[in-house]
Amino acid sequence: MLPVRVSRLLVALLSLALLGGCGERGGADAVSDVASGDAMPATVSANQQSVQDLKLDDPQDFDDASRGLIARPEGKLLGANGSLLVDFDAFKFVQGPAPTTVHPSLWRHARLNAQAGLFKVTDGIYQLRGFDLANMTLIEGKTGFIVVDTLTSRETAAAALAFARRHLGDKPVSAIVFTHSHVDHFGGALGVASAQDLALRKIPVIAAEGFVEEATSENILAGVAMGRRSMYQFGKNLERSPKGLVDTGLGKDVAYGAVGILAPTQLITQPTQELVLDGVRFVFHNVPGAEAPAELTFSMPDKKAYGGAENLAQTMHNLLPVRGAKVRDALRWAGYLQLALDQLGDSEVYFGQHNWPIWGHARIADFITKHRDVYKYTHDQTVRLANAGYTPPEIAERVKLPKSLATHFGARGYYGDLRHNVKAVYQFYLGSYDGNPANLNPLPPKDSAKRYLALIGGADKAVAAARLAFDQGDYRWAAELLNHVVFAAPDSAEARQLLARTYDQMAYQSESATWRNSYLSASAELREGPPKTGLDRTQVLDMLQHTPVERFLEAMAASLDGPAAEGKDFKLNLVVTDLRESHVLWIENAVLHHRKAAPAADANATLTLTKPLLTRLMTGTAGINDTLLSAELKISGSKIDLLRFFALLDKPLGKFPIVSP
Repeated sequence: MLPVRVSRLLVALLSLALLGGCGERGGADAVSDVASGDAMPATVSANQQSVQDLKLDDPQDFDDASRGLIARPEGKLLGANGSLLVDFDAFKFVQGPAPTTVHPSLWRHARLNAQAGLFKVTDGIYQLRGFDLANMTLIEGKTGFIVVDTLTSRETAAAALAFARRHLGDKPVSAIVFTHSHVDHFGGALGVASAQDLALRKIPVIAAEGFVEEATSENILAGVAMGRRSMYQFGKNLERSPKGLVDTGLGKDVAYGAVGILAPTQLITQPTQELVLDGVRFVFHNVPGAEAPAELTFSMPDKKAYGGAENLAQTMHNLLPVRGAKVRDALRWAGYLQLALDQLGDSEVYFGQHNWPIWGHARIADFITKHRDVYKYTHDQTVRLANAGYTPPEIAERVKLPKSLATHFGARGYYGDLRHNVKAVYQFYLGSYDGNPANLNPLPPKDSAKRYLALIGGADKAVAAARLAFDQGDYRWAAELLNHVVFAAPDSAEARQLLARTYDQMAYQSESATWRNSYLSASAELREGPPKTGLDRTQVLDMLQHTPVERFLEAMAASLDGPAAEGKDFKLNLVVTDLRESHVLWIENAVLHHRKAAPAADANATLTLTKPLLTRLMTGTAGINDTLLSAELKISGSKIDLLRFFALLDKPLGKFPIVSP
């Protein structure tokens, strides 16, 4: 048996080596003072000016958002560990005229998204909204409910379905449809049905080709960084108030609960594919590589209904999320929406998996047309100006939507943002480099900031100039100056406080919910410091069971400390007994390689274990004694070399600072 000290180190290294540390929501890392201070006069004036051409009092969307209401949920929904997942009363303050601390157009959108409850869309089609970021759609079949998308977490999905059954009848789940590979649309699958239910009752599960691969790989390789940045995008730690989180653009909030997945029983592999599910005719349309790598929309001709998944929402979408992701193809997206017009048939109702529906064929066609042209216009004008030699910031400053698109509420930038999308189009074709050699090898932010401060004459002069800009309402320039100060002199309390106040004002002026949440999260970090914990990786255990071992090994390779690995030549066998597969890992030229192969005879060590134990080790949920004494784990060869191997891997915790060095 290993010595206790070595045993503890081994398990600690194994548990952190692949996916980083874990954390939990609420408690010590909740932010209580996210945005002190009121809106400055310049903010009030800018907000009033920005909505002059908008008919904020148009009642049509409010009629649509409340239409068909059956019942509203109340109270709080807690996770298994007692953490708060959903507070149905948290956004009751979102009513009446816009406060000065929220962009009036965003406030209007936030009021519309605050319509939570169970709604009848049309005969036999219902939606649950406000239980999570996405919607759960229920379609009545001959024997039960066809569930379209299962929300983010097991807890919210189970609560939503139970709420529906109280009002619609205790019907079984007769089929499940996953519209695409983003976690807020499949993560709650195990709250709707178990794998045993599927096998016993032969419940069909429908998804697009490539769904499982994309769903399980989305957040593995760069998951720690993306997870940390998503806390900014969704305002995870912001208070719910007029000075904090009011919306996310696609919905009110994200429920950070237990995430799982169910394997599809049938994939949509053709561009158009018809299926009958529990007596209901669906015409599925395969639309990969735009909003999501694997996605489908669908028509229900007999119900005159069209389900737009997330290619359509009541907001301009993002071509590159501020949390980070692979850049999306604007031209392909526009092409899918042209096809949607052709696929619409005689539909009289559109519903999506976010926001609220639209009724009336002409209104639906106009809605799709506007979205098509927002993405096409953004794409074409960006490419036109790039070909004229303009850089991403210059293009973002120049491109404005024509009035016919800019005044359409459903295509405004509540979730995406035109300026950010322009830069995404540029990056899609030309990368992030703008062609100017000065930007080929710029100094790191901290080094550059120190030199700028020396040139300006020190931090005090820079702060004074920033204060003048702040007083004049020139917040973009104030932020740029103060960012240099914070990176060069992070102990300057005056600079941090003024930059926080600057971000407050930029948040209050943001029509995009994701930009607002990012500014306010930055403001909170400047005042309170980074979060005490990262996202809770233990909540994805059920999903990780379906993730191929290769994805984890890719993440392991990307965590290798290259300089520390120079000159090392360790080789490790990894045998996963219940999968009946083995992998050989080796370090060569400071690079960690892996391949599926029989165990190598010359390996330094062999680690033999089951997939469930491997998953628990990766998320830090396996106890030390249970792990070492478990029949699921066997270590042979040099245990010291095994320790040295894992010691070369970084263990990111996902709580790094973003707005300071």
